Amino acid sequence: MGAPYVPQLRLYQHWLREQRGLAFASYDELWRWSTSDLSAFWQSVWDYFELHSPTPAQSVLAEEKMPDTRWFEGASFNYVHQLLRHVDAADAAGLPAVVARNEAGEQREVGWRELRAQVAALALHLRAQGVQPGDRVAAYLPNVPETVVAFLATVSIGGVWSLCAPDMGTNAVLDRFKQIEPKVLIACDGVRYAGKAIDRVEVVAQLRAGLPSVTHLVLLEALGADAAALAPCADFTQAAAQRGAEVDAFEPVWLPFDHPLWIVYSSGTTGLPEPIVHGHGGTVLVALVLTVLHDDIGCSYQANSFGERYHWYSSTGWVMWNAQVAGLLNGTTICIYDGSPSGPKDKPDWGVLWRFAAEVGATFFGAGAAFFANCMKAGLELAACGDLRRVRALGTTGSPLSADVQHWGSAQFRGLGTPDIWWCNISGGTDFAGAFIGGNRELPQLPGEMQCRLLGCAVEAWNEAGQPVVDEVGELVCTKPIPSMPLFFWGDEGGRRYLGSYFDTYPGVWRHGDWLKVTPAGGCIIYGRSDATINRHGLRMGTSELYRAVEALPEVLDSMVVDLEYLGRPSWMPLFVVLREGQALDAAMKAKINGAIRDALSPRFLPDQVYAVAQIPRTLSGKKQELPIKKLLLGQPIEKVLNQDAMANPECLAWYVELARERSAS
Repeated sequence: MGAPYVPQLRLYQHWLREQRGLAFASYDELWRWSTSDLSAFWQSVWDYFELHSPTPAQSVLAEEKMPDTRWFEGASFNYVHQLLRHVDAADAAGLPAVVARNEAGEQREVGWRELRAQVAALALHLRAQGVQPGDRVAAYLPNVPETVVAFLATVSIGGVWSLCAPDMGTNAVLDRFKQIEPKVLIACDGVRYAGKAIDRVEVVAQLRAGLPSVTHLVLLEALGADAAALAPCADFTQAAAQRGAEVDAFEPVWLPFDHPLWIVYSSGTTGLPEPIVHGHGGTVLVALVLTVLHDDIGCSYQANSFGERYHWYSSTGWVMWNAQVAGLLNGTTICIYDGSPSGPKDKPDWGVLWRFAAEVGATFFGAGAAFFANCMKAGLELAACGDLRRVRALGTTGSPLSADVQHWGSAQFRGLGTPDIWWCNISGGTDFAGAFIGGNRELPQLPGEMQCRLLGCAVEAWNEAGQPVVDEVGELVCTKPIPSMPLFFWGDEGGRRYLGSYFDTYPGVWRHGDWLKVTPAGGCIIYGRSDATINRHGLRMGTSELYRAVEALPEVLDSMVVDLEYLGRPSWMPLFVVLREGQALDAAMKAKINGAIRDALSPRFLPDQVYAVAQIPRTLSGKKQELPIKKLLLGQPIEKVLNQDAMANPECLAWYVELARERSAS
């Protein structure tokens, strides 16, 4: 028997007591200290994780204000320095850095020393092509090890990384990349998804033609498509395979603490997507707090761990890909899957990811909340998916996780002999590449709630008067800065778009756009987007509560509600439902749906009309398109409210457009 496992957050508190003389009687006390003394807290994070700079910082925090907060001025940093510090120890322990599998069942492992060599070789190739600090490198790549290598190579030499998933169409990608004028494009020839091979050669040609700033193309042969039309280009595999004295001697460059690391994008539902820029140092600090302290993911090669293997299913178009890669910052093996989480479309299989996790020995299994709900709806039995007993944590994000789904998952793991499975439910955003709300392994678990506000995040729920409230639903705000908040939006002269996105409602206070309730015990419940809220007869409610009631019905696979408010006219609230095959939206079914809403919520929230639809419109990251459909039904043209290339299922829109036309004619 080895020594008992000690949660990472408790280890940090032991360190605070021994090194700082700080002791806290509860997590609430610790959180309040972390948000009231920002300089002391973030300096403790720097010291606890033994971050290094060859130049001293003048201060932790120049001034406690938002936006334009300046952190660790004078310090030098590089994301890749922090990652590569684990190479020798992890390699000596025989641990891989990356374990990867695709839909064809092909599995690869990349060791830490091999990862370093590939990063160095590709970095030298990019530098030879003229990439200098500050130059943008755009990538159109799937969730494979080469994408990790390309990211690390780019930022190791000071290039600014930006990534789009190859399931995105040409226009959606150009809307993003045109704004940042990349010097280099790294792309794949195609992908395999949902049982199909999808050639992307023509799309890559269109991207290069539409990006006149690109002077060099690096092509990854992922599909084996005929890529002759893309000549001249460099071969990714050859570039990353170069070896020699220069590769051996390569070191990442030291950069200012806030040097741009990557550019990620808002959902792009209206207008051009906003190119959000995060910095090297702040991103690493926040990632370590999230992945280590709150997700409780230990360093794989240290004694107090489970030989961690961290899996969080994500497309490369979602910020959770960035969060997955951040596991490497603490010396953790990351397990990535390239393909559909539900198998071929004509034969859905929701056990794909679970079998992957069982076979690679994942200790942390994360996915979007909708994934777990789909597994429950499909009647999946985890006992049939292999030995999942090494999984000790389930992570969710993307949308609120219903209590019913959490109960289902916990019951499944009890059946596997894991009665105390821990749900690490988090809520954050692309906006700051982190989470505001998340988990604490030692706090009570209440299905339907998230356990706590994260350390360093001064999150509150505010009422309409701008006052903090407890046990009431309010706007999620963050009253103090955190290091990974955006440096700026690329090309945003004067910062107008940035200010309008987060600081227009409460000057100097970050408004995130979610409805939040903070419970008296410190737990948190997210009720959906505040700009898609229902306000019926003076009673305000987030849409997730209604979904929880409706989607608990076995006949309902998916749903979406919008509340249409008209000037001088009564509001009209339609409910759209996707029914299980063989079910019809007859009077009995409507009565059952209305009864579920009445019983769970209130008669105030009964819809004015219920429609059976084939699909609910969703973004590429799985979010329901409530606000765009609301605007469409209020009379705005489809091209003004939705970027169809940024949708997972644009084919479903014709039905909603016709409904909008019918309503405008009535």
